[in-house]
Amino acid sequence: MADTMAAETAAHSDHSEEHHTSTGISNEKLAMWVFLGSECLLFGGLISTYMFNKGRIGPNDIGPNDVFDIPFTSVSSFVLLMSSLTMVFAVSAVAKGDLRGNRIWLAATAALGATFVAGQVYEFTAFYSEGLGFTTNLFGSAFYALTGFHGAHVTIGIIMLMSLFVMSMRGNLGPERAETVEIIGLYWHFVDVVWIVIFTIVYLFPQ
Repeated sequence: MADTMAAETAAHSDHSEEHHTSTGISNEKLAMWVFLGSECLLFGGLISTYMFNKGRIGPNDIGPNDVFDIPFTSVSSFVLLMSSLTMVFAVSAVAKGDLRGNRIWLAATAALGATFVAGQVYEFTAFYSEGLGFTTNLFGSAFYALTGFHGAHVTIGIIMLMSLFVMSMRGNLGPERAETVEIIGLYWHFVDVVWIVIFTIVYLFPQ
């Protein structure tokens, strides 16, 4: 009898800790979806600004065809897209209680993201050495604002992933907190999808 009452109490406690909204998802996940919705508007504005200014280049100005290295950026983009796959594995591992696997996939995702950011830093350095700075022309300003802002989002995502890794190492990230990993995963998938759009518009159709 005592065991039954304890189980019922624990079940009631677990249920009381689940703060679901009328949509059927938790407040935390709903907040992330709302945040990502606002980010869509922000990136939409940046992309629109870039598209408006990319053709406003003088006859002697440096343009996208003068600096872009499509093969290099394609490889960098592939690395970032593969990080979405490792993020899926990380969410799956923590949900199954595979904490070691979760840590491995979190670290792998962060490493792939860091590789992408390092490639972007190299790319910016190369462009600057070729004469394309932030204030060189309207194209340069719009390009650096858009891609740099996305790079900052990837960096924030890496910090989130490493925070989860540290939590897991300390034993604070078990299956009961799988939704936390899933929420960070939503953010990570978002920055990957946004990069697909940016890569297509900026690099594949520069003019």
